Amino acid sequence: AFTAASEFLGGKYLDKCTLYVTLEPCVMCGGAAFNTHLGKIVYGASDEKRGFSKFESSTLKISHPKTTIDRGILEEECSTILSEFFARRRQKR
Repeated sequence: AFTAASEFLGGKYLDKCTLYVTLEPCVMCGGAAFNTHLGKIVYGASDEKRGFSKFESSTLKISHPKTTIDRGILEEECSTILSEFFARRRQKR
């Protein structure tokens, strides 16, 4: 998605773009967002096991210093969407 957005906008930096997701991005996605200087990340549900914020500390930042992050937006609704999605996937097996 970052590559497609960069190609569409004609530059490698996405500092004026916002990423909206139901689940907190993983470390790899956080790194990709860092490299594109993403302007803002908005996510609903935290990912306690694999979310990028689990690995951040005062000395290690996964997100770019200029990236603003809004956490827990519609958190209950996002958690419900994710729970129902994975429940349906398990039923199909």
